Amino acid sequence: MKQAILIIDFGSQLTKLIARRVRDFGVFSLVIPYDSVNSKIFIDNEIKGLIFSGGPRSVDDKNSPKLPLFVYKKNIPILGICYGLQLICKQFGGKLKFSGDREFGKQEITIKKLSPLTKNTHKLNKKYQVWMSHSDSVEQLPVGFDVIASSGDCKNAIIQNLNTKVFGVQFHPEVVHTLKGTALLKNFVINICKCKKNWNMKSFKNQMIADIRNKVGEDHVICGLSGGVDSTVTAILIHKAIKNKLKCVFVDTGLMRKNESQIIKNLFVKNYNIRLDVIDSSEEFFLKLRGVKDPEQKRKIIGKLFIKNFEKYTKSNKEIKFLAQGTLYPDVIESASKIGNSSVTIKSHHNVGGLPKKLKFKLLEPLRELFKDEVRKLGKELNISEQFTGRHPFPGPGLGIRVLGEVTKRNVEILKKADDIFINLIKEHGLYKKIWQAFCVLLPIKTVGVMGDDRTYERICILRAVTSVDGMTAESFKFNDNFLKLCATEIVNRVKGINRVCYDLTSKPPGTIEYE
Repeated sequence: MKQAILIIDFGSQLTKLIARRVRDFGVFSLVIPYDSVNSKIFIDNEIKGLIFSGGPRSVDDKNSPKLPLFVYKKNIPILGICYGLQLICKQFGGKLKFSGDREFGKQEITIKKLSPLTKNTHKLNKKYQVWMSHSDSVEQLPVGFDVIASSGDCKNAIIQNLNTKVFGVQFHPEVVHTLKGTALLKNFVINICKCKKNWNMKSFKNQMIADIRNKVGEDHVICGLSGGVDSTVTAILIHKAIKNKLKCVFVDTGLMRKNESQIIKNLFVKNYNIRLDVIDSSEEFFLKLRGVKDPEQKRKIIGKLFIKNFEKYTKSNKEIKFLAQGTLYPDVIESASKIGNSSVTIKSHHNVGGLPKKLKFKLLEPLRELFKDEVRKLGKELNISEQFTGRHPFPGPGLGIRVLGEVTKRNVEILKKADDIFINLIKEHGLYKKIWQAFCVLLPIKTVGVMGDDRTYERICILRAVTSVDGMTAESFKFNDNFLKLCATEIVNRVKGINRVCYDLTSKPPGTIEYE
């Protein structure tokens, strides 16, 4: 049984950022939807503290999310964030009001009283920038609660009940826009909940190897490889646990990066002596994607075809009972169709939302609780070459979601060439390790151009490069103008089919990193 902070999700898109911050303190965090809370969670884990996330609903709504009362009787420290604070007040007997002046974005709070939550980080009577997102506010505090900080339109920005160790903040400490927000969370996790700093990649690796060995038993596992960090780490972690009971398959969809098949063969066969079978199914993928333009439909088609290839492969391998995937935490949150009717789908990931409902395999997803940067750390623990742990993320559906609109062989070949030029230029200029993810996107529209004395009518290529820590938020990378001009010149001159190149400056949010 391991110590953990339990984060109860009320539908906020920022919930996984809370989990990420807690892990940065060396403490394991679990995230569950509010309607999945039961006593078994507290039996299976040593829960040292509870964090209630924000959410899009109003606490006073008829069917708003609530928690069973036994949660409050555990005598475990609680921190409510935004909706979480309002829920605490409601369930402890306080009163809420709907504010006509909604606070959204950067605001300032003033510290009115000292608290264990702000100890050694916030000074009395000083103002601090926070990130607010609320329209409801607390009008009357429950008995036993004190005000620690207030803002212009929110007199109860931080509250506490020291006797029960229940705290609440009306802002989001998990986002970078809240100054001292990480310090506030750390005070709660380390000083108030008394958590030990015993969460690290070495302990996770050893635990997962034991868990995989116990779960698989005498059965065999098939793992689909994409050449990305996630599937590579998944395969090598599982191989450590079950050795030759793992069979790796690379399905050549025709939608992979340039020379991807050969790169993967070199890694697995030469470096790790892991069996790898290559299935060329590109014709089938292009056939099924013909005429399809909707991104969700494309993802689901690609996901189903992957499974079809795996099922066909395993007809002569009856001992294979598990399908291994490199599913990560961000995949799960962005694919959630709903969390207690309180969140929305951003997009389906082919290894989560794109899977068929009836699956003959049991799923084995050892990275499901990790963020991307944690996967890289795990890769280093497994002694995987930085050539692979340092690779930029690559989506499961491959170039199928970077060719916007219909996916054809010609469009994919155009994109492969442009993407190869862009990435190689980034590497040549020593920028690759400074960027979280970089790639090209081919738009489904054409523009007029001129090359020599000829008129051209060809596609637009978008360059995308972002910096990030965990993929949940991202900012566009700041190239200098000369580099972007070089990229545009090289792509237009060397890739027939593209006559215009643009650079995307959109951050996440409001955009996503990938286009589809």
